[in-house]
Amino acid sequence: MSSVSVPGAVLDVDVQGDDGPAVVVLHGLTSSRRRDALLGLDVAARVPGVRLLRYDARGHGRSTGRTVVDEYTWPRLADDLEHVIESFFPGEQVHGLGGSMGTATLLHAALRDPARFASLTLMIPPTAWASRRAKAAEYEASARLVESSGVDAFVALAADAVPPPATHGRPDTVPDVDETLLPTVLRGAARSDLPSTAALATLDVPTQLLAWTDDPAHPLSTARTLHDLWPSSSLVVATTPDDVRAWSALLAEHVHRHDVAVRAGS
Repeated sequence: MSSVSVPGAVLDVDVQGDDGPAVVVLHGLTSSRRRDALLGLDVAARVPGVRLLRYDARGHGRSTGRTVVDEYTWPRLADDLEHVIESFFPGEQVHGLGGSMGTATLLHAALRDPARFASLTLMIPPTAWASRRAKAAEYEASARLVESSGVDAFVALAADAVPPPATHGRPDTVPDVDETLLPTVLRGAARSDLPSTAALATLDVPTQLLAWTDDPAHPLSTARTLHDLWPSSSLVVATTPDDVRAWSALLAEHVHRHDVAVRAGS
C-alpha cells in the first residue's frame, strides 16, 4: 500500500502490476476498494496484463478527510484524481474505470485534460442534470438523518429500497465512511452534478458505458444520454449478476484494444 497527500486529505493507494497499460480505478459514493470487492464491483481486479491503480476517495475507506463540504464535490475529487495520476504515472496516458461517483470524477477530469485518458469505462452513471435535483435533496435529508439518528438509521433506510436485479445475491454492507464524516460527504454529493451535456459532447475519448436496470440512483437515462452524446461509444446494460461479472472481460478488451491504438499512433 502507498499513500499520496492532497490538500486536506491523505489518499490510500494500491498499485499492482509491473507492465502493461495503466488502469486507474475509482469507486462510488460511501464505498471503497474493500467495499467494492464485497459487492462484486472490483471488475478491474480480474483484468490481466495491466498496471492497476486503485485508491479510496477522500473521506472513504482508508483515506482521510475533513468536514469541509466543498472538498467532496465532484470537481474537487477530479483534482485528487489528477494528483494521483501524476504521482504514480507521470506523463502517461491512463485508462479510467469509475463507478457512479467515480464516473462523475472521471468525466470532470477528462474534460479538463482529455489527452490524459486513453479510454474510459463508465459504470452505473449516477443521476444527473434534471434528475440530480431530487437526488441532491435526498442526500441532504440523509445527512440530517445521520446527524440526528446515526449511521444505523441511514443504513436501515437504504435497506428498504428494492435492489436492482443485476445485484441480486450481493451481501449487505455499510458505508465505508466514518460516521463523523458521512454527513459532509453526502452534502458534497448533493452539491455536485455531471458537466453539462454541451460540454460533454466535446469529449473525444474512447468510452464504454456499463449500466444496469431498475436503479433510481443510477438511472439508465443517464447512461443513454451519455451514449447519445458520443456516437462511437458503446453501451452494455446488465439485468443479471452474470451480466455484471462479464464486465471484467469487457473492460479488458476495451483497455487492450485502445492501448494498442495508442501505441500504434505514437
